[in-house]
Order: sequence, then C-alpha cells, then structure tokens
Amino acid sequence: MKKLTLFSITLFTFLTLTSCEAIETIFKAGMWWGIILVLAVVVILFLIFSRGKNS
Repeated sequence: MKKLTLFSITLFTFLTLTSCEAIETIFKAGMWWGIILVLAVVVILFLIFSRGKNS
C-alpha cells in the first residue's frame, strides 16, 4: 500500500510539474535546508566557544 501511495504521488508530481519546475522546487528545498543547517552549526559553534571563554 505504501509503494502504491508513493507511486501515485510521484506520478501526480511528474504529470503536474514540468521538468524545469520540478528541478526548481528540489533546488529551493535543498537551498533552504542548507541555509538552516549552516545557521544551526554556526549557532552551536558560537555557544561552544562562548562558554569556553567564560570558564
């Protein structure tokens, strides 16, 4: 059942989006995940280094 649902969603996506729109959507999602992950790493490093100086 899960495979059928995944297949249906994939087929629907391919039929409704042109290839350029599909690639654009994938890259936008990837870009935002990249930005979020980089910000998270910077904040974690900042917290680690700021606590190290206070000790």
